Amino acid sequence: MNIHEFQAKQVLGRFGVPVPKGQAATTPDAAAAAFTALGQPKAVVKAQIHAGGRGKAGGVKLVSSAQEARDFAARLLGKPLVTHQTGPQGRIVNRIYVEEASQIARELYLGLVVDRKAASVSLIASSEGGMEIEEVAANTPEKVLTEPIDPLIGLAGFQARKIAFALELKDKQIGQFANLAAALYKAFLETDASLIEINPLVVTADGRVICLDAKMSFDDNGLFRHPEIRELRDPTEEDPAEIEASKYDLNYVHLDGNIGCMVNGAGLAMATMDIVKLSGAEPANFLDVGGGANAEKVAAAFRILLADDRVKAVLINIFGGIMRCDVLAEGVVEAARQVKLNIPLVVRMEGTNVDRGKQILKDSGIKVITGNDMADAARRVVDAIGQGASR
Repeated sequence: MNIHEFQAKQVLGRFGVPVPKGQAATTPDAAAAAFTALGQPKAVVKAQIHAGGRGKAGGVKLVSSAQEARDFAARLLGKPLVTHQTGPQGRIVNRIYVEEASQIARELYLGLVVDRKAASVSLIASSEGGMEIEEVAANTPEKVLTEPIDPLIGLAGFQARKIAFALELKDKQIGQFANLAAALYKAFLETDASLIEINPLVVTADGRVICLDAKMSFDDNGLFRHPEIRELRDPTEEDPAEIEASKYDLNYVHLDGNIGCMVNGAGLAMATMDIVKLSGAEPANFLDVGGGANAEKVAAAFRILLADDRVKAVLINIFGGIMRCDVLAEGVVEAARQVKLNIPLVVRMEGTNVDRGKQILKDSGIKVITGNDMADAARRVVDAIGQGASR
């Protein structure tokens, strides 16, 4: 789960991480009031969407009066903001953040991420702040510093100082950085975060080290321990189909193709998407119903697939291990009858109770195209679209 910048700063502030003062607003008048409340000659107004590149897209502006804050907020709120991460459709700006201005002397990068290769959380830093870290890593990898953190010891003081020296911080800045990094690590662990990204981390003209921007993502599996963080979720920033899928513990990701894919297991889902592409079509989604799905869950997954008008055919590729093929078939039949299926349906399944599952599909009266194996099923679903099938 992702949250907005202003929410991330609120969370981090509770752990003692230094962040500029600011207020969120949902109306132009509230933005003007926020500027006045800050009591500073200048402020920065920022669009709040779950995407990077807001500044380059015109979603961030330095303002010098409450009227300027009101006018800029009026131009942003309710309008789409298109960045390199949103796609051409952009994201609607429903909130803005009015924050005190900072006099920036240097821009740095600092992040914490679950590092599966190191089997730990790693601290990542760079002297090239304000840029995409992927771009820095690709062009100047020597400027990206990675420090794995021992889960038993935690972030050691010498590790923080090592990074501070590498970033050429000086005097009191070294201690500030060490305290900031320790607070970030504490926040990461105690909130079950999966990512904290501070870009940029800045050194101000008066020598302070503060977080000018903040991004946080959380492990969905840990949210039951953090109801206060779960409440920060913004459904307007998520795909409605993904929200619906989450109600049934389905793993769903919206893609750009026209073949709906229902699979059990992430590895099989990836292989299915690959073989669809190899056969000349594009998958419309990643949908993993999981190993222990019941008929209700399968039916919900099927309805979600068919709610997408771009889907011209459905490919179901199931290996029945924990999940039984007869349970899958019951769910598919139930959902197909509810939605009055009128597009090609290709099913390939193997494993537990496979013969019973095939019999259920056969007796249902639903028109089902059977695939003998993955490659055959992919070819059949592509051929079905090629025959002019439509909704």
